[in-house]
Amino acid sequence: MPAASFIRGAKPIILTVMKRRPPLQNVTHLLAVASLAGYFFAGSAAAASSPWTAVQGGEVRIVTAKPQADGSIPAILDIKLEPGWKTYWREPGASGIPPQITVDPTGGIDFSGIRFPAPKTFDDGIVRYVGYDRSVALPLDLKRNRPGDLALKAAVFLGICKDICIPVQTELDVAMPDALVENPLEKARIDAAAAALPQAPDDTFKAVSAGYDPQAGQLRVNLVLPQGGAAPELFLAGPPGYGFGKPALAVQTDGTTRADIPVRAPKAGGALKSGSVLLTVRAGARSMETPLAFD
Repeated sequence: MPAASFIRGAKPIILTVMKRRPPLQNVTHLLAVASLAGYFFAGSAAAASSPWTAVQGGEVRIVTAKPQADGSIPAILDIKLEPGWKTYWREPGASGIPPQITVDPTGGIDFSGIRFPAPKTFDDGIVRYVGYDRSVALPLDLKRNRPGDLALKAAVFLGICKDICIPVQTELDVAMPDALVENPLEKARIDAAAAALPQAPDDTFKAVSAGYDPQAGQLRVNLVLPQGGAAPELFLAGPPGYGFGKPALAVQTDGTTRADIPVRAPKAGGALKSGSVLLTVRAGARSMETPLAFD
């Protein structure tokens, strides 16, 4: 059969002609691929994170980045929740357990606190509590206290709940060699957690005034809220033993919003001091946080 002949009804076959790559180009190409693969595998292998620890209702781990020039260490407590499970904010309400961390300073790292994105309020008609109903990353305030290799040794205690609150206690360890190769995906996770934190007050979103009446057991706050935002949610955290009820909101003639918040003081407690209450407000997609200075 002539080379140009075809079988009737058969589909044409398309042939792709591969050009031979010169030997030098082959070597260069392979080295580039190897270098790229090595970068990602090295970053993954040297990522400063603890393994996920399985707990009832989810998993927890700690992720850290390289220490900054000022010695601070970007880090998060990463909490992965299964559907239907919740965990708690810094002031969880009467029945919750706030996240708590203790860090062993002999590993070369000091710990000074946990930061929280704006939470949600949950009310089942019996108990009102504050927290998160989806996976959340909580930034940690860490700082190196010596040069060289570091080791983060953290004891973690928190509550995870569905129908009841379940205490979770675990130890998480992260090796942080001085020559740490950062995993860009993990660093992005840390950066996203920091970006989700409430903003500082500005002219469009702030507490204008605040006052506390210990006889009435009430805290009053006047707020400037973002224009066109959803109804605000207020969350308050104060000294140990103090509790805060559901705010009553009213829009004032000057455009500000007044919030009256019931305060439950401990029997041995006195009047709240100016600056001792931290206010977090969520208004639509924005959130703001500030300590309250009483008039």
